[in-house]
Amino acid sequence: MEILPWQYSTVHNSACKVIEEQTLWGQTVCRVWLPNQDAVVRVPRSALRPLSADLQPDIETGRIAYVAAAAKVAEVLEGSTSATDGHVLLAPMESNVIPLPHQIHALSRAISGDRVRYLLADEVGLGKTIEAGLVMRELKLRGLVRRILVVSPKGIATQWVAEMQTHFNEQFQLVLGDDIGTLQRLATGTDQRNSAWSMFDQVIVSLDSVKPMDKRRGWTAERVADYNRSRFEDLITAGWDLVVVDEAHRLGGSTDQVARYKLGKGLAEAAPYVLLLSATPHQGKTDAFHRLMNLLDDEAFPDMDSVSRERVAPYVIRTEKRKAIDADGKPLFKPRRTQMAPVAWESRHHLQQLLYEAVTDYVREGYNQALREKKRHIGFLMILMQRLVVSSARAIRTTLERRLAVLKEGEQQASLRLAELENGAEGSESPDDEMAELYDMDGQELLDELLKSHVSALQSEGSHVETLLDAAVRCEQAGPDAKAEALIEWIYELQAEENEPDLKVLIFTEFVPTQQMLKEFLEARGISVVTLNGSMDMEERKQAQDAFRKSHRVLVSTDAGGEGLNLQFAHVIINYDIPWNPMRLEQRIGRVDRIGQPKMVRAISFVFEDSVEFRVREVLEQKLSVIFEEFGIDKTGDVLDSAQAGELFEDVFAQAFANPDGIDASVDHTMARLRDEIQQVRESSAIYGISEEPDVQTAERLRSHPLPHWVERMTVGYLNSHGGAASRKRSWWDLNWPDGQEYRKAVFNAREAEHLTDATLLNLENGRVRGLALNLPQLAASQPLPCVSVSGLPASISGLWGLFEIRLQAGMHQKTQLLRIPRVRRGYVSVFLSEEGKLFLPTARHIWDALHTAEAQVQATLGQDESITAHESLQIAAEQAGQELFDALQQAHLASVAREEERGVVSFASRRKAIERVGLPEVRQFRLSRCNADESEWRHELQSARQIVPEIRSLLMLRIIKGGAQ
Repeated sequence: MEILPWQYSTVHNSACKVIEEQTLWGQTVCRVWLPNQDAVVRVPRSALRPLSADLQPDIETGRIAYVAAAAKVAEVLEGSTSATDGHVLLAPMESNVIPLPHQIHALSRAISGDRVRYLLADEVGLGKTIEAGLVMRELKLRGLVRRILVVSPKGIATQWVAEMQTHFNEQFQLVLGDDIGTLQRLATGTDQRNSAWSMFDQVIVSLDSVKPMDKRRGWTAERVADYNRSRFEDLITAGWDLVVVDEAHRLGGSTDQVARYKLGKGLAEAAPYVLLLSATPHQGKTDAFHRLMNLLDDEAFPDMDSVSRERVAPYVIRTEKRKAIDADGKPLFKPRRTQMAPVAWESRHHLQQLLYEAVTDYVREGYNQALREKKRHIGFLMILMQRLVVSSARAIRTTLERRLAVLKEGEQQASLRLAELENGAEGSESPDDEMAELYDMDGQELLDELLKSHVSALQSEGSHVETLLDAAVRCEQAGPDAKAEALIEWIYELQAEENEPDLKVLIFTEFVPTQQMLKEFLEARGISVVTLNGSMDMEERKQAQDAFRKSHRVLVSTDAGGEGLNLQFAHVIINYDIPWNPMRLEQRIGRVDRIGQPKMVRAISFVFEDSVEFRVREVLEQKLSVIFEEFGIDKTGDVLDSAQAGELFEDVFAQAFANPDGIDASVDHTMARLRDEIQQVRESSAIYGISEEPDVQTAERLRSHPLPHWVERMTVGYLNSHGGAASRKRSWWDLNWPDGQEYRKAVFNAREAEHLTDATLLNLENGRVRGLALNLPQLAASQPLPCVSVSGLPASISGLWGLFEIRLQAGMHQKTQLLRIPRVRRGYVSVFLSEEGKLFLPTARHIWDALHTAEAQVQATLGQDESITAHESLQIAAEQAGQELFDALQQAHLASVAREEERGVVSFASRRKAIERVGLPEVRQFRLSRCNADESEWRHELQSARQIVPEIRSLLMLRIIKGGAQ
């Protein structure tokens, strides 16, 4: 029996080409080529039917709707290479948040490359969490990620959970330190091979609960290994697709041996997609910044020399506050008003003034001695005492009590504890990182850490402390602090100025005892107060924020308590005591000076008139404003990170207390250092000066994009043409798939799903729906073509219309192991030939658009010979029209190859440099030969990637007949 080469396989639901036919033991089997899978398979002869079988109009109408819409969806998923279309972003259409222009731009940048590994470095308050959420949603909707890990400081982990739920309908499991052991027991209870981290696909953990440790006092090596296995090793081997790290500058460390950096390295290698978030990515410290960039791409940034602005720019997405705009193009942030509020000691505050002077003398003596004896941590403690006495009588009194209790325990543990602190024996932090972590701590955290030390700063320090404690007790009993009295006056004054009787006021203090004192003081005067500090758990923090928003007038927070807060509903901040690090002050103001703040932010900072702090701050502010003006920056944070600024400014205050007569000289010295650091950052920092320009038009375009409609039409069309069923109800669909799976109350738009109880949202995150767009069936040359009329088209339009996929395939001969570029790129082109055989591309596009809103009515079918002729004509037209698209695909591919070559050259050169330092000649030789072999294989793959194979696939062909318009 003669067999036609093109048949329809009922097994594969697609056209196939018969290569050979064989009859064995009474059964006829055909070897056929399936163009959609590009595979040769064997099927029974009985499973094949002629392509020329009559078309069923209803099924054909569904197939046309499916393919026309699916190609549009596929074009979006591919990232649209068309210069006019640009990237179509899916996440903004599928989230509850309306992204701002700079967030849209950040998302567009993030998904434009072949690898999503970026540093999101927007300034404080610009919504980096929202940007990360948008990127995460985009990758999920494109089917590129499923398992996501977020690592954040403990204080803001709950906020991450809430924001992902509120803005993106994404559920994350919060896993804190104490939960890990419990989850581990649950996981291994079901299967010994499981880890706690395999139980959830979306997890948020706190940074310090999962960093590895080298050793711990009192722990055996086995216990340390077990701890590292459950928290670190199991975590990074749990198969994550996307890792997000907030406050990522904390991963930099001072060396590559530090625990946090080891965690960063492990996380960076644990997933193909990585987002690091930091408003202050250690811009001045080139070595720490290099380690941060190395996490994103260890081959592009192999050594310090590789960190240049040009090389860093492609990995950094950064917007400055002053460039940020809203959807109408207006500045996003209003001007803010900051002022110093000098507080005078009246005669009734005589005891407080005496206490201040006595503590200052004790601090001066203890600090100078600690410097001479190189006891850095005791020096820190002495300086902290100064900040405590300025904060409140209660703060210094409670601390002196704790200090005295420690000193009375004796010095038996002193040398051991100090050695631990100075040498970083706990965990695997170096002394430099121990110090950097101390600068990172807020006042209360630092105090709690330093009071563990049993070492005396002075001889007979115990009696010193007893005398001061007695003075502090008497001072506290004498009546309210001078600043507390000033506070109540300021609150009443601000109420009147702002014309708000129930004005909400955010008060910051460094210390918990001051916080408790202020709560008691204000509540006694009829003002409702809620408190926040670093010791509170997630639920307590949430309750405190809610209480401040809904009912309470005042929130008193410590710096650690305020970390990650969004309090745009308040606009007045009082710094009851001022941290010496100006970055902490900026972070405090950033709690209310955020996106969505409708009013001008006011920040008032209290400082004692007749004090060393006041003199230092006065001179500092005056000289800082000169420097900022000189460099054209707004604040220290524009160029320095927190630990850097902390060290610089704490030093100037410490010098002022150690030598009060030399304040001007020490400020001048610090300002000279600051100017040098800023100059160096401006000249050498790879990140300084990088800032994006937000795009208002793109944001608006995305809100009205028809993608959800295309996905709906694609899905319904597929079911109607492939043996499924789609029943339209009031505002939703009931869907039955050919394999029996059902979706009830299905909708395709996130906003519709929100308003409909029990709705099933179907979007591109659903693998089955996405597969419809990515596995489009090809047309065979001899397939019969339908003759259709399309309502909405002008009556004059008649001719042949075709839809084609243009493909570029690279590196045909092997799967690349070392390259980081996609091997296949796709684009879509439609063509229309008039009855006279003329090619009209705009008309072709118009027909394609019409097929998304109107049904194609099948009126007849072309005969086989006519179909073959039409196929050939449209194929020639598509080759002509697809040239420009293929050139764009080729250009994008070759640009990727060029970037890959540059990355590889730098990487191998650096690797050789490192090998040259190896001492043993035989080891050096072995590693060099291995490096040469790797480079040779990489170059071979690179050469293969330059071999480009074009392909054109016909997806849909129609004969458009007159009479479409109605």
